[in-house]
Amino acid sequence: MELESVPGVGAKTAAALRELDDPERALSEGDVTTLARAPGISEGRAARIARGAIRAEHGDPGGFAATPRAREIFGEALGLLQERTVTDYAAKRLETLYPSGVRERIEEVRSFTERAMEREPDPDVRAALAGVEPLSEPGDVRVRDRCLATSDAERYAEAQEAIPEVSVEVVDDARQLAELARSYSTVVALDEAFAGVDVEGDVRVEPDALSEPASVVPERVLTFFARNRDRVRAAAEVHRVAGLDAPCDLGTLADALEQLDADGSVRGDDELDRLSTAVDDLDAAVSTAESVANDHLRDAIEERDVTIEGTDLLSLVERGAGVDSLLQRELADEYAAAVEKARDHLVDALRLRDTEATARRAFPDEPAYPVERQEDVVSRLREELTAARDRRATRRKRELADDLAEMRSDAESLVTAALELDVELAVARFAADFECTLPEVTDEGGFEIEGGRSPLLDVAFEEVEPVDYGVSGVTVLSGVNSGGKTSTLDLVALVTTLAHMGLPVPAESARIGRVAELHYHAKTQGTLDAGAFEATLREFGGLVTDVAADRPVMVLVDELESITEPGAAATIIAGILESLAEREVTAVFVSHLADDILEASDADLAIDGIQAEGLVDGELRVNRSPVKGKLARSTPELIVEKLADDGGDEGFYSGLLGKFE
Repeated sequence: MELESVPGVGAKTAAALRELDDPERALSEGDVTTLARAPGISEGRAARIARGAIRAEHGDPGGFAATPRAREIFGEALGLLQERTVTDYAAKRLETLYPSGVRERIEEVRSFTERAMEREPDPDVRAALAGVEPLSEPGDVRVRDRCLATSDAERYAEAQEAIPEVSVEVVDDARQLAELARSYSTVVALDEAFAGVDVEGDVRVEPDALSEPASVVPERVLTFFARNRDRVRAAAEVHRVAGLDAPCDLGTLADALEQLDADGSVRGDDELDRLSTAVDDLDAAVSTAESVANDHLRDAIEERDVTIEGTDLLSLVERGAGVDSLLQRELADEYAAAVEKARDHLVDALRLRDTEATARRAFPDEPAYPVERQEDVVSRLREELTAARDRRATRRKRELADDLAEMRSDAESLVTAALELDVELAVARFAADFECTLPEVTDEGGFEIEGGRSPLLDVAFEEVEPVDYGVSGVTVLSGVNSGGKTSTLDLVALVTTLAHMGLPVPAESARIGRVAELHYHAKTQGTLDAGAFEATLREFGGLVTDVAADRPVMVLVDELESITEPGAAATIIAGILESLAEREVTAVFVSHLADDILEASDADLAIDGIQAEGLVDGELRVNRSPVKGKLARSTPELIVEKLADDGGDEGFYSGLLGKFE
């Protein structure tokens, strides 16, 4: 896919998208979260780009929601779905769904919807989903204890790009390689020419290292899993609870993750723990060993009476001898025992093995008081322990990284499947909450809705009265005030929008004629001034002129008469309806001027009415389903009729009632 061919993607945006590992996949799958990782692209823009890519794939020109109110209906429908997601990913993913007049796109989403509606919205699954997020790619891994070495400038540039986590050094010969080995715990030479070179330190010749970066930097894999450990575990739990087929053995994955610490280090290795503890506790153990030796020696001195004859004392003074000579002469055995205790304590406290010989040289054989460590030996012991620890850690990292690297794609599939399940469950919950069904989308005009209930009303859904309504061609919908005319238009717009999104609709059944555009004009508040009135007429003029057979439209208009004086409004609406009827448009115009419109029109317009059944205790009772071919009675007529039925008016109310006939 050419990135610049996607609507809304110019050269700058395409350059940002190319920073991603696989932008084409993200576009084709509508992966909004991944697209939003591109520099300078917000999540909202990512959703628009994904929608643009889908439209380009299906040759969809867009523009279905052609008016502000139509776009509001789409936004409210999308909001109802997003309210039923658990993860942010699913909420963003749903933004790639949009109403389309292209059958191929509608059918594509319907296939997804059919699968989704088979899902059971289990609360336990929702709870497990709470911990799932898209996997993140750590970009801050830096390893300072090893480096790559090469004598080739081109290889140097390749190494910097392939394995940016470590330093890359240029060396010309074995001497420079040896210098690097003294500065780094591990040096990986990339040139075959260094094979067989005898250099002190951990120097490995690996010409293929750039093709296997995990062997050089296992931290890359380990950090990835460490950062995403909780997300992978949560996704695994979703699979267990939901009974999804996992792409790998979840127990094996769990065991591997259990060996990983939050910082990417390996845990659960006794030998590595022993060496790490020895390095950390070395100074404290040496100090304690000194105390052990000195306490033993002090006790020995206090328990013995040392007698020095005059000639011996004179001899010691003449030789410049001090207490060390005295110790060697009088307490040599006790000193040796004290030093042995110190050595034993150091070896036992640090649980030393291969480095025991070095540790025992930390305290000298020559008598001295107090007994003190030999700093050069302790430093050498620290170096040996640190090197052993690092070698063990590196080996364990490689082993674990090898295991986890083989499971990375499975882990990604695991998380993706869990996130996509949340998208499906949102649709399933929407369908269940609003008792939805998949509508029939036909190439015939008009619509037929049975038992439709709008979730957009400000009442609990279970209290919404069902509506049956169907229209073919152009119709004027009449009805009493507060009788449900606007809510009926909203229901028709919502069902039409959802059907063209490929989603279920809140009705017992529905047939929707496929259209390319939905023009829904909401009621205008107050009479428009001359300029706004002219603009409104131009909009309808353009709509009538631009309607083409290959791009059918649905027009819903709520009380257009509010834009001007009632007398002129009826004539204007009649003219608009005549023009729409000639072009076989599906249209519903709500109006209180139905009689006047029919009288002003030369066309045979259909008339439907939301019928009031009467007044009960001052409350209007209405049949919410429009009656075909029947003008609705007005609220004033009902009030007059009630007063006439009550009698006592000496013919006044009866006379008024007759005026309505």
